[in-house]
Amino acid sequence: MQFQGTERYVATDDLQMAVNAAITLERPLLIKGEPGTGKTMLADEVAAALGKKLLRWHIKSTTKAQQGLYEYDAVSRLRDSQLGDERVHDIKNYIKQGMLWQAFQSDEQVVLLIDEIDKADIEFPNDLLVELDKMEFSVYETGEQIQAKHRPIIIITSNNEKELPDAFLRRCFFHYIQFPDRDTMLDIVKVHYPNLQNDLVKEALEIFFDVRSVNGLKKKPSTSELIDWLKLLMADNIPEDILQNADTSKAIPPLHGALLKNEQDVHMLERLAFMSRRAQRNGQ
Repeated sequence: MQFQGTERYVATDDLQMAVNAAITLERPLLIKGEPGTGKTMLADEVAAALGKKLLRWHIKSTTKAQQGLYEYDAVSRLRDSQLGDERVHDIKNYIKQGMLWQAFQSDEQVVLLIDEIDKADIEFPNDLLVELDKMEFSVYETGEQIQAKHRPIIIITSNNEKELPDAFLRRCFFHYIQFPDRDTMLDIVKVHYPNLQNDLVKEALEIFFDVRSVNGLKKKPSTSELIDWLKLLMADNIPEDILQNADTSKAIPPLHGALLKNEQDVHMLERLAFMSRRAQRNGQ
């Protein structure tokens, strides 16, 4: 099995190598990178390219590692016992399998996405060390020992909101998705909009990378925001000459709400535009 990207996902050589190395080593692939660079989408495309089922475990600030294994619903069992329900005699009726359990028990190898692991408590990764390493865990309530039938391909994403423990990092193969250069970004745009006019793409990319180059932006626009912006430019039939005459030091890009996501960055570009216009007047 070799991952080489898909028709919908442009994977650089380094990223392809990282995915295939993690599969060969049978270790989780830890993916970091700017938001919007395709970390979560990677799991979908790896599963599609390799013909595997994808299981998704989206992590929240309240998520506990135990939920990935299983959850015991003691409240429902107590209620059923009060109602005289016969189900109470089998505790398995009140145990809900988590995503790790489902991945371990699958009859075929699956791809398991653990998305945004850094959102959870700092102890979350440590609580999964044995399970990810040994591919097994115990069910305390029933005494069962759950072992993986097939070691899943595990992809873990992180936005670097928290530092991950060294013991956890040691068990992963790590890859940082670098922000795409212009050529790679052009390939990505062509995947989404193959019939888009080259002149429009060229001017849009110039503006996009000019905005990203502005020092002090709180959030630089990402790949996903570029794709959204291009969709709006096409939907509103923005003339190419408007983009050609655009200069981030003199004017705010049209439909900038797709690129800039907070008022501080909008105000910064507005100040740059004002300062540029004043400098031009003073120079005349």
